[in-house]
Amino acid sequence: MFSITVRDHMMIAHSFQGEVFGPAQRLHGATFVVDATFRRKELDDDNIVVDIGLACTELRSVIDDLNYRNLDDQEEFKGVNTSTEFLAALIADRLVERIHRGALGRNALGISQVAVTLHESHIAWASFERSV
Repeated sequence: MFSITVRDHMMIAHSFQGEVFGPAQRLHGATFVVDATFRRKELDDDNIVVDIGLACTELRSVIDDLNYRNLDDQEEFKGVNTSTEFLAALIADRLVERIHRGALGRNALGISQVAVTLHESHIAWASFERSV
């Protein structure tokens, strides 16, 4: 399996509901390093997994919808615990939608899997992997 990974970052604010979250129930900020990995069994006709420039552009576009926002104020997240795991899945799903729409190029349709990892710090991160 071949893969490429592109990296960006985002900053959000949010709070959690539930005692399990302790002090994180209060409004707080998070800065994430975001890695998006694209995998495929065979390289495309240009001998690449996906155009790295397009992958970077589309990752930036996806996280721009979240960056510098208080997620508690966003209608789509009302009543949702926007955990690191949840956000990794959300970003992966949105990248897959963009692959299907052709935003990463025609040959990107050969990508079989996308994985997104959100690094909260140097000691904690969460990932989500899904098929395309």
